Amino acid sequence: MTTYHILVLIDSESRMIAVPAGSNLRRALLENGISPYAPLTRRLNCGGRGLCATCGVWIETGETPPTHWHDRIGTAFGYPRLSCQVTVEGDMTVRIMTEKWIWGRRRPERAGLRRRANAG
Repeated sequence: MTTYHILVLIDSESRMIAVPAGSNLRRALLENGISPYAPLTRRLNCGGRGLCATCGVWIETGETPPTHWHDRIGTAFGYPRLSCQVTVEGDMTVRIMTEKWIWGRRRPERAGLRRRANAG
């Protein structure tokens, strides 16, 4: 079975985890003791169904196109990716947002990156 490596950035720290191909990013993070949630949402979230947007992370490298409707809309407007809707299909670098209260802040400079990349 193919194994991929995820470099997880948490503030000034980094951690490398190895996961099987096809793993769900949210589950992989949680299984390795890394929470994609803010303190307020660790217990109050949708459990990985893509409804609450509280498991958002920034994918710095190795990003796959969003497939879930909520993730597609958020990505188009520069919001973080929903870790519960990301399948690990290669090595990745993921940034955990420690400054968020519930949802991550929008980064307008990232809005539509997928559309622009596909158009060119």
